[in-house]
Amino acid sequence: MRVLIALLAGSLFGMGLTVSGMTDTAKVQGWLDIFGAWDPTLAFVLGGAILPMLAAWAFANRRATALLGTPIPAPSEPVIDRRLVIGSALFGTGWALAGLCPGPAMAVLGHGGWPALAFFGAMVAGMIAQPHIPIRVPANAA
Repeated sequence: MRVLIALLAGSLFGMGLTVSGMTDTAKVQGWLDIFGAWDPTLAFVLGGAILPMLAAWAFANRRATALLGTPIPAPSEPVIDRRLVIGSALFGTGWALAGLCPGPAMAVLGHGGWPALAFFGAMVAGMIAQPHIPIRVPANAA
């Protein structure tokens, strides 16, 4: 049952990304180009995603277990440290350059051709390599 629900949720997410234009790299890069040919249409996608999540979080906060019976973990304390800031900057830079992030990269695999496959392969290689890369951030770095 879990696999079926995961398949349905992933398919719905992928279809939503495709319909909303989040898999169109030119549209995403246009959204990020605030000093050039800015395309504000993805603001509606991002804003529209917040509303159902507010309802889902409110629903989840009243429960101890998920609908399939697994425990819902307590939220972690938000920690903004150097690793988070550096990782966020790297993620944003990659998103701006490629016009894709992990979710849309998976959704575009079915119709993006070799460029999508190359991006996805590089993304997976980076995810596999990351735990093995020592990260040393000086104490005075932002």
